[in-house]
Amino acid sequence: MIIIDNAAVATVDAAGTEHRTGHVVVDGEHIVAVGEGAAPARYRGTRVDGTGCLVTPGLVNTHHHLYQWATRGLAADSTLFQWLVELYPIWGRLDADITHAAASAGLARLALTGCTTVADHHYVFPRDGGDQMDALVSAVHRVGVRGHLVRGSMDRGESDGGLPPDHLVEDLESALTGTEKAIDTYHDPAPNARIRIAAGPCSPFTVTERLMTDAAELARRKGVRLHTHLAETLDEERQCLAEFGCTPAEYADKLGWLGDDVWLAHTVHLAPDAVGRMGATGTGSAHCPTSNGRLGTGIAPARELLDAGAPVGLGVDGAASNESGGLGEELHQALLQARQRGGPQALTVRQALWMGTMGGARCLGRQDELGSVEPGKLADLAVWNLAGLRYAGITDPVAALVLGTVPEMKLLLVGGETVVADGELRTADEAAIARELRAASGRLR
Repeated sequence: MIIIDNAAVATVDAAGTEHRTGHVVVDGEHIVAVGEGAAPARYRGTRVDGTGCLVTPGLVNTHHHLYQWATRGLAADSTLFQWLVELYPIWGRLDADITHAAASAGLARLALTGCTTVADHHYVFPRDGGDQMDALVSAVHRVGVRGHLVRGSMDRGESDGGLPPDHLVEDLESALTGTEKAIDTYHDPAPNARIRIAAGPCSPFTVTERLMTDAAELARRKGVRLHTHLAETLDEERQCLAEFGCTPAEYADKLGWLGDDVWLAHTVHLAPDAVGRMGATGTGSAHCPTSNGRLGTGIAPARELLDAGAPVGLGVDGAASNESGGLGEELHQALLQARQRGGPQALTVRQALWMGTMGGARCLGRQDELGSVEPGKLADLAVWNLAGLRYAGITDPVAALVLGTVPEMKLLLVGGETVVADGELRTADEAAIARELRAASGRLR
């Protein structure tokens, strides 16, 4: 049993309950008590002094490309399409060792910034690249977080009017077979699952209409979720209008890709009726503010989506378009972008925290297990250290977290197990991970 005492607690429950000086008690994988003041004496176990700390749910990353950690810093001043064209040939040389090294480093960085659940969209499967999915799964287990691994796919190369080179795409049958194999091998539907699989054709400009529809049928037959990139850039919208006579959002709707089992990455360029359709269908949005800013793609209508009732979570996106690779700072960036778009009242600090926790859990269909600090939920907890000069005198600890620099992690628990303590990764050797990444990145380039 772990007892966290004397900490501020932001539960992110439906009522927005907060405790100025409270406690959280963990027994095994689950939270068993939350409240104001010291924990009752009947709870005995390892006590953590939370003085000067804020306890929140562990953050949920709804969109990432872990393999890209090995190609940071390239095409730094390019548009999305230019960036992809430059990087596709490099990614075509991925092998399982490189992917494992990149994923381990990316997951370690995420854990150190408060993230306990990671949705990773992996869509590059070079012919001689080894077992890419196993490389990702083993990295998730190594670092100790939860992984929602999206088995992505591309079947539309340059010769078919797509963006990726032909040698980097799969045929339709291979893409579907690979997705089904990943589901059958790794997907765990249990409430405490550490690994879940989703189906994820990459984007309208890299996959055929047939792959979009067949992947949706496969996912629904297997009972897993669906994920893809959508409406990220104006280039994508222009191409979609030219080829299909409709916007990306209309195209997704036509193909059955809106629903409460779907979450879409970016959704920057949405007309008001598309925002309404996402809300009406319960389709989730993975908002990636830093990546969108780095690539200059625009500001997503996060406030409008929230008002429409759509689940909105936060995503880091690939480390090659967000070289920081941390999730904690996305709380800050989401708030800034919302206010730049909609004014000073567009997003509150607590709404930003909700997006990074419960919003993300809703996108992944895990709102009953994750996303808030409540008895019965899984003990995925972030304990942020707000002591010291950077936060001295800040009245509101949630404002300190969202508006300030990302605090050091006093403690990060995943299912009651310690992943980070006192700012250090405790599940794996950070120095070894860094060495592996340097070697893998050098070999790839």
